[in-house]
Amino acid sequence: QVQLVESGGGLVQAGGSLRLSCAASGRTFSIYAMGWFRQAPGKERAFVAAITWSGGSTYYADSVKGRFTISRDNDKNTVYLQMNTLKPEDTAVYYCAAADLGVPTTRWSYDYWGQGTQVTVSS
Repeated sequence: QVQLVESGGGLVQAGGSLRLSCAASGRTFSIYAMGWFRQAPGKERAFVAAITWSGGSTYYADSVKGRFTISRDNDKNTVYLQMNTLKPEDTAVYYCAAADLGVPTTRWSYDYWGQGTQVTVSS
């Protein structure tokens, strides 16, 4: 089992920045990729960004390319999501997830999920 704990959400004005963190514990040696997903009220949970744990390959949804950056610190078993130039449409609950294998951009590849952290962007 892998346990994930997110932090860093909050309220920010449009154009502002936030950094989310996700600390992994447990069977972290089995992790192939970690990702961030978000879910707005009434919408499906959607892919935001992902990073492979060993090679550091990164993947982004088109809606966040150029604004968000995913990174990892293997020593701390932590993945980060730096979010810049935030927009009201970025408002959602953001979830961290870990996958043992599969396609990093696909929700169904992920076996472990954090509890979520709220990000609210005011206009």
